[in-house]
Amino acid sequence: MISLEWVKDYIDIEDEDLKELAVKITKAGINVEGVNTNHIPNLVIGHVLECTMHPDSDHLHVCQVDIGKSTIQIVCGAKNVKAGIKVIVALPGAILPGNFEIKKSKIRGVESNGMICALFELGLEQKTEETYEAGIFVLNNDAPVGVDPLKYLNLDDTTYELDVHKHRNNDCYYHIGFAYEIAAILNKKVHLPQDDFKTIDDEVSNHFTLEVSTDKCPYYLAKMVTNVKIKESPEFIKKRLIRAGMRPINNVVDISNYVMLEYGQPLHFFDKDSLGNHILVRNAKENEKIVTLDKKERTLTTNDIVITDGKRAVCIAGVMGGENTEVTENTKNILIESAIFDAVSIRNTANRLNLKSEASIRYGKGLNYEYTKKAILRACHLLQKYADAQILDGIVTYDNLDKSIKKVEFYPEQVNEMLGITITKEDMVHELERLDFPYEFKNGKFKVTIPPRRLDIDPYVNDIAEEIGRLYGYDNLVATLPKSTIKQGNYIGDVYTRKLISKRLRNLGLNETKTYTLTSPQMAKMFNYENKKQINLPNPMSIDKSVIRTTILPSLLNVYEYNKMHKLNDIMLYEIAKTYDDNYQEESKIAILMKGNYLTNSWSKAEIKTDFYLIKGVIENLLDYLGFKNRYDFVKEELPDMHPGMSAVIRFDRNPIGIIGRIHPVVQKDEVYVAEISMNALMQTPKKLKFKPVSKYPSINKDMAFIVDKQIESNELIEIIKRSGTRLLTDINVFDVYEGSNIENGKKSIAYSLTFNSPERTLTDEEVNEIFNKIIQDVTTKTNAILRDK
Repeated sequence: MISLEWVKDYIDIEDEDLKELAVKITKAGINVEGVNTNHIPNLVIGHVLECTMHPDSDHLHVCQVDIGKSTIQIVCGAKNVKAGIKVIVALPGAILPGNFEIKKSKIRGVESNGMICALFELGLEQKTEETYEAGIFVLNNDAPVGVDPLKYLNLDDTTYELDVHKHRNNDCYYHIGFAYEIAAILNKKVHLPQDDFKTIDDEVSNHFTLEVSTDKCPYYLAKMVTNVKIKESPEFIKKRLIRAGMRPINNVVDISNYVMLEYGQPLHFFDKDSLGNHILVRNAKENEKIVTLDKKERTLTTNDIVITDGKRAVCIAGVMGGENTEVTENTKNILIESAIFDAVSIRNTANRLNLKSEASIRYGKGLNYEYTKKAILRACHLLQKYADAQILDGIVTYDNLDKSIKKVEFYPEQVNEMLGITITKEDMVHELERLDFPYEFKNGKFKVTIPPRRLDIDPYVNDIAEEIGRLYGYDNLVATLPKSTIKQGNYIGDVYTRKLISKRLRNLGLNETKTYTLTSPQMAKMFNYENKKQINLPNPMSIDKSVIRTTILPSLLNVYEYNKMHKLNDIMLYEIAKTYDDNYQEESKIAILMKGNYLTNSWSKAEIKTDFYLIKGVIENLLDYLGFKNRYDFVKEELPDMHPGMSAVIRFDRNPIGIIGRIHPVVQKDEVYVAEISMNALMQTPKKLKFKPVSKYPSINKDMAFIVDKQIESNELIEIIKRSGTRLLTDINVFDVYEGSNIENGKKSIAYSLTFNSPERTLTDEEVNEIFNKIIQDVTTKTNAILRDK
């Protein structure tokens, strides 16, 4: 909360519309959440005439309170309520912060006609353990009964409720810092308060010594005053503290808090006579004890910082002082501490002890070393003026603080590039002067010095650009699309290959599935066509997930059983996943499982049933799509858990890369076909794709069929046909395999369709027939085949 009446001490805003000013401040980047006046209807000053204990409670009091026009009865639970004091009374109908309405009521059977208030209940101070324990607020004896207490306390001025971004320094947490923000917006100058005083002929260093043994305290100043008179603070100090949410105590303590709210620098006042002649700042000892000002014993750790007299802890640095050196009504001599402590350490200590205070909040945000000294001088000025203190000459100092000046050099074009608009050099000069940032401009380049009070600004051009931009006006920023060089994103490596294969298999009508890498020992033994050793987990979650698989096929078989159990008959699956051997070598594989009708046309009742040739066609389609046409073949071979007459090894450049076939009926009685290919093998093989234009000349198609022994494979005949067909033979397709009538036992008929074409000319029937006859002669000679003529 910032009091605008207080800010007027440092900058002239007498003629400003404070609501319009709040809008300007918000537009400049400091969010003013509320413009508040503290007027609350139905508040009066009351005089407690009688105070007795509640008949049915050990902590409630029944009070008779004079409110001017009448005397009313109020039940109050505050510890400090008593007869004879002047208090703030909220009458029925008053609405307190939080939309809490005061009503006539009965509390444990006793009528209560209002509430005697604490300041936090009126929104004038934060509710903390300390303020709650302090109880209701007691007014001066001369307070007039029956009048508005907020007017009497001069608390009805305008305050700003700020929502300060966490990255902003604490310069907006104190009044002088906020005055600089207003000055930048209004282009006015800030006038710092008086801090002059007279000293006596005595040195501070004659009365105590200072020692710092922790790197968590880089800067420590101490000054001493004597012969102070403890009394009430001046009215303006008390009222300003109340407006800031702090309870006045006495002139000495109040001055400490007043300077903190003024400069943002927390101070601590020690009773010098209780403290002794030595100060040692160190890390606390593990489990070290101290009783703080709130009368509670705190247990410390080595991460905390303490102020000691050389032996005992007298203050938890940056958080709260100790009871053993507290300033009391009998205090005469005071040692003033103004220091900088490690911000992270203070935050951690305050959080661990659940002891957040106004001081710890400010220490935790970092402090401006210039104000560390100005605050101690200001405190001496006020103590001399309002506590009759005598000020000793000199300041005892420990200084190990990095005071390097933050400077940043930049060209105007850099700021414009970051903001996306064009601000002239003259406008930048204007904004820097409003910020009160010293600068030089030479050879088209700015050199700016960042004042120590702006700890949130680092010496980088982007921080300066932000400050210039927010004062120039965010509403002047033009919305533009970012400009940058872009390039098309692509999958690479195995991800690209996997995506490519997956897309093709989905286009072929297969559905992708995902299964666990871990499987059971029983399933892991299946389809071990590579004879790889497997890894067994030492501590598996279950026996079903105890072996790392070397093939995906058993997992697909499990998926098949699951779908079959759910009454699905036509199942087309694939999975692309990694497998692992006992040397932890990973290999990506493509596994396919097909069963049932591949295609069904219910209208014409036509079906294409899955068989060996269909799944073989799927593999051929995939490999051709990947650019490997004519580089693969299928070699018949008996494989583990596969049908001996319907299984083969898939070869690529004559190297085995996978298997294909029907699952053995002993393993799966259903007619299920599977295939598995090493994706790693496909990726490691360079694709030498050759492209040629489609011939513009007509092609000639011829068919032939041979009767051969059953054990002769079609591939053997195709190889002979290819060698005999010359380059004019462009395509070979098997279109029929037949066994039955008109074919003797042990024989089969294989029919081929041949395509002849030339990219250079139209072929004649004579030359095609010559090649065609040569193919027939070579096949019949080398395989004892018989040309089938019908």
